[in-house]
Amino acid sequence: MQSFDDIRPYNDHEVAPVLAQLVGNPHLLRAIGHFYFSNVPACVRNFMQPLVSMRVRKMVAGIKDVYGLQRSIAPFLEQIIEKTSCGLTWSGLENLPQNKGCLLLSNHRDIVMDPALVNYALFNNGRDTARIAIGDNLLGRPYVADLMRLNKSFIVKRSVAGRREKLLALQKLSAYISHSIEEGSDVWMAHREGRAKDGDDRTDTAILKMLHMSFRKDKRSFGELLEFLNIIPVSISYEYDPCAVHKAVELQAREAYGEYDKEEDEDLNSILTGIEGFKGRMHVAFGKPVNPALETPQDVASAIDQQMHDLYRLWPSNWLAKEILENCAGQGDWRQLFSANELAEHESRFQQALESCPEDAQQWLLKIYANPAINSLAV
Repeated sequence: MQSFDDIRPYNDHEVAPVLAQLVGNPHLLRAIGHFYFSNVPACVRNFMQPLVSMRVRKMVAGIKDVYGLQRSIAPFLEQIIEKTSCGLTWSGLENLPQNKGCLLLSNHRDIVMDPALVNYALFNNGRDTARIAIGDNLLGRPYVADLMRLNKSFIVKRSVAGRREKLLALQKLSAYISHSIEEGSDVWMAHREGRAKDGDDRTDTAILKMLHMSFRKDKRSFGELLEFLNIIPVSISYEYDPCAVHKAVELQAREAYGEYDKEEDEDLNSILTGIEGFKGRMHVAFGKPVNPALETPQDVASAIDQQMHDLYRLWPSNWLAKEILENCAGQGDWRQLFSANELAEHESRFQQALESCPEDAQQWLLKIYANPAINSLAV
């Protein structure tokens, strides 16, 4: 395990000392205060920081291990779900192998909420929570890195420079994931680098080739890797994406100018927006283990995508976007699934979301919501 010290999550004996440092961090306290007292003016919230500090210290008092920390976080996550959504559901947990770890290879919409919702479903069904793969580009602030590593996150080093350094980082990542599965831990990982900002979920074969690195070193086949990892596709869907407008603006800029310059702390702001913004209904669907008889990364990627598209829980927002994009408003058979009053409510809400987006980026906003429906029909 010492060889993984720079990327692994914190161990149980490290939890209390790290928490002792975090409870005095003013940046963290400010972020927590923003959540608890979001209706209070910012100038007033600054004076409430001692109250927030007392609340946090009370919350973490006596926590000595990772399980104790996650148990204390669960009510906080429940508050987020209650305040910012119309509820969370999940399906397919019976597909996960018993008494051994598996790789939860997931589509990716939201930086923090995706793995949090997956772990919430696991936690509430008596299964140990998964270790979470997270890019080092999101860990610019030390307190954010500490929070993530306390919560069973391990680091994917995307920012390393140099071909040899990148290869070594990928080999270590592959070895750590295999080590985690061998220990019996579940691992959550996005099926591509970064979020699918256009809503089009496609598994990157480079992820599968990276996973094979540790097996190839031991001269074991790709099929042996699949049997060992127990890959379970996971499809996460949100009725409304709090970051959708920003994603649409970025996609439009890339289309128009070929690039997009991130602002300072943009990823951190995306994290906060994803946590605090309205999400409507949410669903996490766990698929069935990928067939270990598949022979190539391309075949595996196709099988994963097929399950993800089929499992994706489609909402009125997805169908409405598809109708507008294809100039066939009011003609979808899906409308029979909802009452007239419910349809009217969703049409009004989606229209508001569309109007909140700059006009030149609205086509991208429609694609973000429509692509899951388009992909589902193509399965």
